[in-house]
Amino acid sequence: MSYSFQTNVTSLLAQQNLRVNSDFQSRTITRLTSGYRINSSADDAAGLAVANKLRSDVTELQQGVRNANDGVSILQIVDGGLNNISNILDRLKTLATESASDTFSGDRATLDTEFQGLLTEITRQASNIGLASGGKYNVALDVYIGGGDTQADAKVTIDLSGAGNQVDAAGLGVSSDAVDTKANALTALTDITAAISALGLAQGAVGTGENELNYAVQLAQSQISSFSAAQSSIRDADVATEAANLTKAQILEQSSVAALAQANAAPQALLKLLQ
Repeated sequence: MSYSFQTNVTSLLAQQNLRVNSDFQSRTITRLTSGYRINSSADDAAGLAVANKLRSDVTELQQGVRNANDGVSILQIVDGGLNNISNILDRLKTLATESASDTFSGDRATLDTEFQGLLTEITRQASNIGLASGGKYNVALDVYIGGGDTQADAKVTIDLSGAGNQVDAAGLGVSSDAVDTKANALTALTDITAAISALGLAQGAVGTGENELNYAVQLAQSQISSFSAAQSSIRDADVATEAANLTKAQILEQSSVAALAQANAAPQALLKLLQ
């Protein structure tokens, strides 16, 4: 190795190492203060892409859980209305049974007045819970949750469509019934029995939908935990490792500064050769 006043190779090498060590320290401090191992694309481009995809999936699933819970709440409201309609049908059957007996000595017109009023109430309540003809929930309800490979797999469909899920008086087949005569009361009993069965099918569809959404929420929450853990392992900084790296970086930077000072002073020694 030659010695020169013009080019201090040792100083250049020391400067290069100082820059490397300073960058190392700066990167370590950034990771410790942000909590992330990846703070820019330059840190890990491939890892950042995967972590962003996982974060996006988690965001989708979190909203999906809220969607599903909203769906459960709606179905619970509908279910409560169906239970109430079931109670009204019980009362209708009581009135029809009373009127169908030859031993009834009261006024059948009075029974029929209550009977007709309850039929109207069934239709009103069915409309309020959206399961009358043209009701807002008398359709196939799609609840988007996410987490699937396709959009079809990412949603739960609750089918409340069709006449079979219309629980107004007409849909249940009791709108034209009366109990003003014994014969009409007997006909009403047959129709009410059929209406109770039809209502049970609608209740079954609603209950099945509630269960499906609850199971979907459980899966989505499991996926959120798994995706979040995977994202953390890629994106988050290991604090213990980075703390050790910071100590290492500080020592290296201090030694680089000291070595650079020595390297810069080396040409001074060459002056003695000229004395």
